[in-house]
Amino acid sequence: MKPLVIAGKKFTNRFFLGTGKFGAKEIFAAALAASGAELVTVSLTRVDFADPDDDILSVIDRDRVTVMLNTAGARDAAEAVRVAKIGQAAGYQWIKLEVHPDARYLLPDPVETLRAAEQIVKMGLTVLPYINADPVLAKRLEDIGAPAVMPLAAPIGSNQGLRTLSMLEIIIAQSRVPVIVDAGLGLPSHAAQAIEIGADAVLVNTAVAAAGDPPQMARAFALAIQAAETALDANPPRVRADAAATSPTRTFAIFKD
Repeated sequence: MKPLVIAGKKFTNRFFLGTGKFGAKEIFAAALAASGAELVTVSLTRVDFADPDDDILSVIDRDRVTVMLNTAGARDAAEAVRVAKIGQAAGYQWIKLEVHPDARYLLPDPVETLRAAEQIVKMGLTVLPYINADPVLAKRLEDIGAPAVMPLAAPIGSNQGLRTLSMLEIIIAQSRVPVIVDAGLGLPSHAAQAIEIGADAVLVNTAVAAAGDPPQMARAFALAIQAAETALDANPPRVRADAAATSPTRTFAIFKD
């Protein structure tokens, strides 16, 4: 597969990890190590800027891992931009843009997301918008300067897998920037499927953090993604509508009664 580059930064691992649902920094640290992730998202509510040894941040090796501040909880563009400004003042250059006014389904608001993205791009920040699997919106965000888009596979934390498969395929086919499938992936096989259809990376939180053994689940996701990459590099045969004999019949004698 081609190298993954976002905003000029090269990533060797296509597995990104969220931090929001880990109950203890020690568990997160072990899961992060098992995942090999080189990008993590951290919500503003998990960050204490006055404490250099802040709970989650203290176990992240900043020389190896990019920390992307998440605007989770923002209900409109104004709130999201305010979070981005706070993060920028604290030295954060990468922003995961989330705007979801509905507390039940946490679906992103497309209008407010586009408005916020336009402003955050002008601030000089690297903004990765979390969106519905909307091909039109994905292109609009690409056009205004988003260096990647993050369409959902299913509602956040639902573990449903690629429920938006057909729309994800369109986004991937049309996009000139990396596509990171985010939200709703519940099993390593879901992540592998996302890579197999052409996604550049996946971001997972709940499926790892809420597992009985988060480090083991993180490792399983990492292995599944690596397996999908290896399979694509092996140039798999095309999908056929008809059958194809696995053993050519012309090589065998045909016996008659």
